[in-house]
Amino acid sequence: MIWDQSFIELAPLPRGFHLVTNEILAQAPDLTNCEVGLLHLFIQHTSASLAVNENADPDVRGDLERHFNVMVPENAPHYEHVMEGPDDMPAHIKSILIGPSLTLPVSHGHLALGTWQGLYLCEHRDRAGSRRVVATLQGRW
Repeated sequence: MIWDQSFIELAPLPRGFHLVTNEILAQAPDLTNCEVGLLHLFIQHTSASLAVNENADPDVRGDLERHFNVMVPENAPHYEHVMEGPDDMPAHIKSILIGPSLTLPVSHGHLALGTWQGLYLCEHRDRAGSRRVVATLQGRW
């Protein structure tokens, strides 16, 4: 059994749902020799999240952003945590709803994603900085 870990830096992106599969794989531990295993991804932030979803039609990402903005609106009168701007508390709520981590199967040196699946950075702040993801690979070579 082999373990490997790396830290992935994702460049700042605007608010929205962004397909980052290639960026993640470029900086993740090398999967090519892993016959069977798991890649665990954990984002070290409380106002962004990670997800797996549609990798072909960008309309899906826009629809998700619009839905989450309706579901978790800015400037809700019951928010007390407002000192960091109107997008901050909704970002924390969205991050909890989607989650900070993914555990993905690795098979024969590749992520075992479905045909239409990709990895998303779900950016919930208007002007966020870069995002850091811990990538841990466990598997059999």
